[in-house]
Amino acid sequence: MHIPPLPLPAQRALDLLLLQDPDLAGVLERAGPLPWRSRTPGFPGLLQAIVAQLISNAAASAIWNRLRAVPGALDPVTFLALPDEPLRAAGLSRPKVAHARALATAFIDGTLDNDALARMDDADAIRTIVSVRGLGPWTAEVYLLFALGRLDIFPAGDVALAAAAADLKQLPERPNPTALRHLSEMWRPHRSLAARLLWHHWRHMTGRPAMDDLQVV
Repeated sequence: MHIPPLPLPAQRALDLLLLQDPDLAGVLERAGPLPWRSRTPGFPGLLQAIVAQLISNAAASAIWNRLRAVPGALDPVTFLALPDEPLRAAGLSRPKVAHARALATAFIDGTLDNDALARMDDADAIRTIVSVRGLGPWTAEVYLLFALGRLDIFPAGDVALAAAAADLKQLPERPNPTALRHLSEMWRPHRSLAARLLWHHWRHMTGRPAMDDLQVV
């Protein structure tokens, strides 16, 4: 598998983070180089995050591959014109179809704007995204992390991050989102890189690939 290299600012931040936390440094020793996964900004990136909500990476990848093959599915105007049938056939649940339509409407009516989101600070961008039906904090944080490349985002509601943190830090149990967010404070201002390392650790431990690694090119 081709491993995308880290952009220079991310590599510099990673070097500082590894000096700060030897446990995270050990992840690279065991799991190998950290891949730099990214997603398309705008409607496609948020649509991909909706697909991934509350399901496994394998299931999310299969649905995403089918959905993006539907003509017009990656543009908000043409997506909104699609009937439910091809979206449901791709694997979207009825609630996710509704949430994806709300997302498309938000891009069309200007509630969401790719360039505006890119200019916002993290907190404002998250608040703007979660104002749309079906888009919660996890979806917004994953978008900022993978589509906008923000370096200090930590999706504390992610189950795999909780499992990885519990294993790496030898915690007695998996932390809940509040406890995990508190734990993540030790990695500021590079929490996105800590999250990427924790996911990298969990994939190495479980053998489960990332959603993006299963995409059909």
